[in-house]
Amino acid sequence: MPVIKTENISKKFGELKAVDEVNLGVEKGSLFGLLGPNGSGKTTMIKMLTGQIKPSSGSAKVLGIDPVKEGIRVREVVGIIPEQETPPSFLTSGEYLSFVAKIRKIDGIEEKSDWWFDYLDFADKKDVLCKDLSRGTRQKLMFAQAFLHDPEIALIDEPLINLDPVMQRKVKKFLKDYVESGNTVFLSTHILEIAEEICTDFAILHKGRLLHTGKTDELKEKGMHLDDFFMELVERS
Repeated sequence: MPVIKTENISKKFGELKAVDEVNLGVEKGSLFGLLGPNGSGKTTMIKMLTGQIKPSSGSAKVLGIDPVKEGIRVREVVGIIPEQETPPSFLTSGEYLSFVAKIRKIDGIEEKSDWWFDYLDFADKKDVLCKDLSRGTRQKLMFAQAFLHDPEIALIDEPLINLDPVMQRKVKKFLKDYVESGNTVFLSTHILEIAEEICTDFAILHKGRLLHTGKTDELKEKGMHLDDFFMELVERS
């Protein structure tokens, strides 16, 4: 069984159909890239999968859980990095991770949070209020909170966009190691170079419609680059 599955899932905002009858299956241990231009429905898809908004029609399952019926349960077991990094402004970085640990009932938080502060190289920001952090540092903090409880699946929306090249490389390595250990990443991005480098599987959305699903290795075997394939499909549609 796929760890993430959607059946004809759709979402309308007034007359706008942000997601249009999309069928997806994400296998355990994959680094799955949901690709598309801005406004293609990627963020809407993640919000439906995590129970933050309800689909207008169709259904989804995440680890066998229906996010409409059990949205809180889904958010308990998965890791989430939202499109906008918004840790509470009145907490310090360290306090925020401690807060997340209490909500998720995580033991040994000092050791775990210290590991993330060191790994993502922002230990000097542990006692800084979140409102005073740079966008890149807030991105690091949101990345840490998503993986603090060692989830089986992480759903992350543009996780590298505010990070410098050195930190991007470190995060990409972490994601690769994470899926190689049997976990799953569902990654939304419009940066095709990153998707081609790290994703094992991908889907292309355009104007809410699913244009293609496949494996990046299959493109490489055909001598094709993901950006060329992407542009051809989008322009044709």
